[in-house]
Amino acid sequence: MKLHLAVVTLALLSCNACSKKSGADGGSGARTQIVGLVTDVGGRGDQSFNDSALRGLELWAAAQKSVDGKYVALSPEERKASLPTELESRVVSLGIKPLVVQSKAQEDYQPNLQLVVDQGADLTIGTGFMLENAVEAVAKQNSGSKFLLIDSPILDAKGAPQALPNVRTVVFKEEEGSFLVGALAGLVAKGKVGFVGGMEIPLIKKFEAGFRAGVKTTNPNATVLVQYTGSFDNVAAGKQAAQDLVSKGCEVVFHAAGSDGNGVIQAIKEARAAGKNVYVIGVDSDQSHLAPDAVLTSMVKRVDLAVWQAANDLKAGTFGPGDFSMGLKEGGVTYAPVRVDFADKAAALAKVEELRAKIVGGEIKVPSNTTDLEKFAPPAP
Repeated sequence: MKLHLAVVTLALLSCNACSKKSGADGGSGARTQIVGLVTDVGGRGDQSFNDSALRGLELWAAAQKSVDGKYVALSPEERKASLPTELESRVVSLGIKPLVVQSKAQEDYQPNLQLVVDQGADLTIGTGFMLENAVEAVAKQNSGSKFLLIDSPILDAKGAPQALPNVRTVVFKEEEGSFLVGALAGLVAKGKVGFVGGMEIPLIKKFEAGFRAGVKTTNPNATVLVQYTGSFDNVAAGKQAAQDLVSKGCEVVFHAAGSDGNGVIQAIKEARAAGKNVYVIGVDSDQSHLAPDAVLTSMVKRVDLAVWQAANDLKAGTFGPGDFSMGLKEGGVTYAPVRVDFADKAAALAKVEELRAKIVGGEIKVPSNTTDLEKFAPPAP
């Protein structure tokens, strides 16, 4: 197995500081707990999925930020700015020590997870469905350690979820948040909208199905054009896909493509600068800062909240295994503030909020795959 060099960020990386047998507080007796996180290949700086997980660990749980590979204290103002208003009173700093290992290739996942365990982590987090096999293997080899897997359950040989006594898994109802941004896209666009996915897998199909159902609900005559890049770490591929959709007349493009999505956003930014009336919808994190005039909104997936909650449970002594799912009702998905102006904006947002209430109330069952999408009937106006 070829092992790529892992990028490790740790405030104190010495074995003594990381040893579970030693104190990490200068001798006061209370040991600072360590929460380790292994990224997928998108890594730090993807402005999306991985950065959301890092926000939950570093900014929210530890009140620290990584600067040139070292941690420095986050100011109260910086931490507050990172929190959505609805979470300000709930998400408190936990005083834990973060440890982050960035994966450069898929074969890094298992050794990187083991590295985190060996460094004394009280909780080890695998960020992304691609780490599922690695988390399972390392969790079985380290039965005394606790693990969190984001975006996938642990699956058996037949693909059915299986429970491990030391693993918590969290998945999201991405289709519900995607439905809302699709509904908004349908209200903003007149004729065509686009979707750019990364790998064409069931997880990303949830985004596509929800988005298309949302568009169908508010603009049944709109055409939805779909492209997949086949990756999550190829910015150029994302840009090319978006440029193609713009050339075909798409007025709003939604991406669920990891780092490829940065290319999508760049393409739409350039198209607007060239005079085209087109918007982009970001994913996982609020991506408006990447192109304020081009980003209509973002489908926010609260990976940050799931990570913080796990760290909070660890500190409280209540962390336990199990499979959890977070949708609109649980605050696991939503959409970012809409900062750009367009015709009938207030009415459009009111309609989207009306649809949110119907999903939370059970009146709308959002499709999460192509088969259910074909059966989906939009609710009566």
